[in-house]
Amino acid sequence: MSTSSNPPVAARQRPEILAMPDWLRRPIGKASELSKVQKIIKQRQIHTICEEGRCPNRGECYANQTATFLLMGPVCTRSCAFCQVDKGHAPMPLDEQEPQKVAESVKLLGLRYVVLTAVARDDLADGGAGWFVKTMEAVRQENPETEIEVLTPDFWSGTAAATQQKARVETVVKAQPACFNHNVETVKRLQGPVRRGAKYGRSLDVLRYVKAADATISTKSGLMVGHGETKEELVEAMQDLRAVACDRLTIGQYMRPSLAHLPVQKYWTPEEFDELGAIARQIGFAHVRSGPLVRSSYHAGEQP
Repeated sequence: MSTSSNPPVAARQRPEILAMPDWLRRPIGKASELSKVQKIIKQRQIHTICEEGRCPNRGECYANQTATFLLMGPVCTRSCAFCQVDKGHAPMPLDEQEPQKVAESVKLLGLRYVVLTAVARDDLADGGAGWFVKTMEAVRQENPETEIEVLTPDFWSGTAAATQQKARVETVVKAQPACFNHNVETVKRLQGPVRRGAKYGRSLDVLRYVKAADATISTKSGLMVGHGETKEELVEAMQDLRAVACDRLTIGQYMRPSLAHLPVQKYWTPEEFDELGAIARQIGFAHVRSGPLVRSSYHAGEQP
């Protein structure tokens, strides 16, 4: 996977961290399960964040009949300093057949729970909200028993972004996903260097708008650790998420994709993840996944 030719300033200036600890090393999974998924998505020229992001859990998720499809191409209009997905100001034109291709792939793979995510498409009139809906409709047409979770960008773009964001979120909510996920990614203090183009408050607004539109839809968010945040800041972020009635939380370790990305400031231990998970449950999250290799869609199909 290619990376930006201009490494983030923070990535060039920050010191390196110690070698990756043993608890972050795990087998990739069965070759047969990986090759089956890779063959199907390659034939249809579609994308999964499992592959684009080199997720360490993709073998396990495929075996559990779950996968996360990356909609609207593999090029993002944002330039977050942690993400491995390619960045660019000229993303690919939408493939009008993509919704049907995803639906067919879900059927061929026998997936019982699907996560639909997307790159940020600030170039589109609705930020891609309608494309989520179109893909959900196609998946349900072919796979009426499959549950669909969405992991969306913040839908912030355009000249009237504040009002548009709410309308775009509501567009996806009306399609009735099983869960609406949007990640704040990191603590409030670190939003600038980690999530360029995104804002902490905007992300909280996404989750707030979901509940305001339909309180029965479960909401979810995710935090990465390893950027230099403190436990106290993480607890504050958890409290902020609960204040907008976020139901579910994932907490995982940031792992540097390349030298062009932000370096890791700390590897949190499994024991520290257990502590963070316990705190999240005490604060009131109904469903918590906290561990070094946890990612946004890890065990997504499991009920709280």
